[in-house]
Amino acid sequence: MNNAITSQQVQDYQRIEQAIQFMEANFRGHPSLEEIAASVHLSQYHFQRLFKRWAGISPSQFMHYLTVEYAKARLQAAESVLHTALDAGLSGPGRLHDLFVTFTAVTPGKYKQQGAGLEIAYGFHPTPFGECLLAQTERGICALRFVAEGERDGALAALRQEWGAAQFVEAAVATAVTVRRIFTGELWDGERPFHLLLRGTNFQVQVWQALLSIPAGAMVSYHDVAQMVGKPSATRAVANAIAHNPIGYLIPCHRVISKVGQAHQYRWGSARKKAILGWEAAQNTAH
Repeated sequence: MNNAITSQQVQDYQRIEQAIQFMEANFRGHPSLEEIAASVHLSQYHFQRLFKRWAGISPSQFMHYLTVEYAKARLQAAESVLHTALDAGLSGPGRLHDLFVTFTAVTPGKYKQQGAGLEIAYGFHPTPFGECLLAQTERGICALRFVAEGERDGALAALRQEWGAAQFVEAAVATAVTVRRIFTGELWDGERPFHLLLRGTNFQVQVWQALLSIPAGAMVSYHDVAQMVGKPSATRAVANAIAHNPIGYLIPCHRVISKVGQAHQYRWGSARKKAILGWEAAQNTAH
């Protein structure tokens, strides 16, 4: 990906999300490529160009990555990843994502203070997966949420409520730099370019830490994550913690799917989850 997030990418994503929503709504009828293209008002030729531009692959290849069969294969392939993580322990070395993300969790006492004494800089920015709200402090990134059209005010209000005692400052110039590093090739500049500041219960933080062990291109089940945190019978509690992930994409909750291979239940919409998974699969195959 180029070191810039263009308006073209954002427009491309919006059409791709619409196409995935069409496929979700009409999956029983097995719509053809031509029908899916028509659903976003494009010819089949221009639909091909759209996917090549956004994901680097054809629509047919991309759709293959969204099938239940592909997801099940990835779940099976992830077993070795999980065994490695379990053998090493969650703080062990050798996990791909840990090379790029570290984190600090606020203490239980600080948790109750809701960010008292913190200054949170925030901004809204385009990404390859739609607009996002990014917030950061001197101690690290504290929020990354995808925002649907017309929902900026609600997203910011929810963030203010979570960090009720913090001081919020709009600083789009500063946060734009962070967003570019997350979603473009600037990501690879340095061994550990991203530090996160997490505010959650001990259990939530433990689950979010486990998610960091899931490399790009992999998919695991909610039960797998429950095993990773040492609570194999707590699948529902794990799913709830995943649903409250405050830092999308960097903490890759999108890589957790149902054990039957269905990629639904995502804080920012199932179509967006599928788009990210398909895009990651394409990038992973290309390297």
